[in-house]
Amino acid sequence: MTEQTARPLWAGRTLALLGILIVALNLRTAVAALSPIADHIAADIPLSPTALGVLGMLPPVCFALFGIFTPVFTRRIGLEPTLIIALVAIVLGHSVRGLSVSLPMLLLGSAITFAGLGVGNVLLPPLVKKYFPDRIGLMTTLYATALSMSTFLPPLLAVPVADADGWQFSLGMWAVFATIALVPWLILAIGHRPDASALPEEAKPQLLVKAWRSSVGWSLMVVFAVSSLNAYAMFAWLPGLLIDSAGLTPGEAGAMLSLYAAMGLPASLVIPLLAARLRHVGILVYVGVAFFLVGYLGLLLVPAQLTWLWVALAGCGPLIFPLSLALINLRTRTHEGAVALSGFVQGGGYTIGAFGPLLVGLLHEVTGGWTVPLLVLMGSAVVCALAGSIVARPHMLEDGHAQRG
Repeated sequence: MTEQTARPLWAGRTLALLGILIVALNLRTAVAALSPIADHIAADIPLSPTALGVLGMLPPVCFALFGIFTPVFTRRIGLEPTLIIALVAIVLGHSVRGLSVSLPMLLLGSAITFAGLGVGNVLLPPLVKKYFPDRIGLMTTLYATALSMSTFLPPLLAVPVADADGWQFSLGMWAVFATIALVPWLILAIGHRPDASALPEEAKPQLLVKAWRSSVGWSLMVVFAVSSLNAYAMFAWLPGLLIDSAGLTPGEAGAMLSLYAAMGLPASLVIPLLAARLRHVGILVYVGVAFFLVGYLGLLLVPAQLTWLWVALAGCGPLIFPLSLALINLRTRTHEGAVALSGFVQGGGYTIGAFGPLLVGLLHEVTGGWTVPLLVLMGSAVVCALAGSIVARPHMLEDGHAQRG
């Protein structure tokens, strides 16, 4: 459909538009709402560095696991019913977190929440394709913006709300927003049968094998994994790091985590456009690596001076996340190839990234400081640069192995 014949954005699609945006506003709230109030929670529930590391690794683990099985669910019951079930899980998970009186209960509530979020991550793109096939670019930008807002708003609100009403309310209040997200989809689901043509397609087995054997598949998976590992390590540990090394209060540390998350917004808007235009996309990988290294170096050497600058620079490093998503399409010739490469890259990348919070927590517990954890994160950035040199080659998944030279 051409831009001239495109339907007006609001014509008959108001509920879908609101539904997609409100869902996106819920997809990261649970990720960044806990670490800023870890001290509040620890007053009632003992939280060791290992326990915090496990809580930090739950999001990417659930994103990887439920991202794999979501297409199976949608083929059985449809897009909208699957999303409704995911939103119910998110509401339930937030509620359990808010009612937690023990670490197992907190872990259970978190796992339920992140399972629902993992399903929602996969469903948004096909929902955009189904309801807005003539506005895919615009809708992707809108929901990516809403997704970024759901990342940097919780750290701003977590500490003030916990101080005023308790940490249970600070965690549980997000169930209200997830409940609101249910409303438009319940209305849309009533009396409507799912459109099978809009459901996520399964990749052919031979393409899945190619993804496993392809240099572009492995190198892109490493780039994605480094972004995931660093981002989730920071979401879990940045407030504690800043409280210990920079002398910030919990409220100030939460604001810094919000700043870290907010740096992903301009990247999500600009990087995919640049990736489609640059001949050597490796430059973008190297820029992201440089942001990581300079930001971490500042936090390592002078954390109490210009703290906001080091946090902002480190927050620019995950620009390689939207770059990875863009390259999934830029390094494939067919839709089936994109599905295969996406599953391989995101499944493997989130799995590796899940170890970031746990690894940082263990290193901090063993060494009693933040020097070794930051050095390890800097080392991961160097690995990303090496993988970026392979990703930069103009090579397509369907063509087989990349040519050397």
